[in-house]
Amino acid sequence: MTKEDTLEADTKHRIAAGQFVVFSSNEVRLSVRQWILALGLVGVLLYSVSIFWVGVEQFEAGSDYRFPYQLSNDYWLYSSYCRTVCADEKTVIIGDSVMWGQYVKRDQTLAHYLNVLEGGDSFANLGIDGVHPAALCGLIEYYGGAISEKRVILHLNPLWMSSKKHDLQVSKEFRFNHPRLVPQFFPKIPCYSASISARMGIIIERNVPFFGWTRHLQLAYFKDENGVGRNLPAWAMAHPYDNPFDVFTLKINDLTEDLRYEPKPWTERSETKLDLPWVKLETSLQWSSFQRLVKILKERKNSVLVLVGPLNEHMLNEESLSVYNKIKKDIEILLKEKNISYYIPSVLPSESYADVSHPLSEGYSLLAEQLFDNDVIRDSR
Repeated sequence: MTKEDTLEADTKHRIAAGQFVVFSSNEVRLSVRQWILALGLVGVLLYSVSIFWVGVEQFEAGSDYRFPYQLSNDYWLYSSYCRTVCADEKTVIIGDSVMWGQYVKRDQTLAHYLNVLEGGDSFANLGIDGVHPAALCGLIEYYGGAISEKRVILHLNPLWMSSKKHDLQVSKEFRFNHPRLVPQFFPKIPCYSASISARMGIIIERNVPFFGWTRHLQLAYFKDENGVGRNLPAWAMAHPYDNPFDVFTLKINDLTEDLRYEPKPWTERSETKLDLPWVKLETSLQWSSFQRLVKILKERKNSVLVLVGPLNEHMLNEESLSVYNKIKKDIEILLKEKNISYYIPSVLPSESYADVSHPLSEGYSLLAEQLFDNDVIRDSR
């Protein structure tokens, strides 16, 4: 018998006799209570890091500020933006790129012109690019908690119901805006086919600020040459000689761009009339999501005014316009039934639109005047 065999036999004998307990090779052994304490300390640390970062990062939402387009998917930062805005007594304007201002500078948006007519700084632009109602509902539910007991102008862009694809009803998978904000399990979105693990990761990120903060660092700082956020290992592989701490400029305001697209009337691009295959309200996923969003805002004791459109009706052919007018009327009836304040503005002049849903600067100015001339702003308070 070898020396090793003798040692093994002796060890087995001692174990059988209860002379010692077998552990792994680790020297540190924690009891259940110690494990709970350790996990609690780690949790506090993870939570504190993201809170501490808010005070370190230079992020000031001054007059005419709008959320940086480059960070449209940075929901942790959007949550911080909401807290900054809602700390003041302002009316917040929530919606997609129509409210954000796709074809105008930040001092030409609806929020800007409302402030001009009000003679102050009472309106804040909380619009975000590409956020359809299903995503907007998730954005406000999980990241817009600061919007409570506020005056809210909530934009409804009917374009999101102009086809089954826009309404996310098609069964074939396709890339749509803000998939991390839509319901991950229920209601089921036919064109969304993320894995179970990916969906669970998104849900965890929504509820644990630390993971939202790490994603914020990727999107705001660790970007590739195309401006796409990357995780630290991928960034390090692409920048092997760079110091990762050098990327932290801590200046988010520098990312605010002034103009995305050339502001030209739609007629200078094409005068082709559109035949949009509208979906019915009773089957629309976007409409049901919008109703849920209104309910969330109401439950948080906000005063909500729904602004419907104005869509560029000049761009629709006769049949499509007829269907849209019926949808618009049905929306009005349903809003009345639920006692939700709303305003459906008159269609703007044709030359005031850049495309089927986005006004130009003149269009925003005229829309602001409509809201004031019809006492919509005063009545919503």
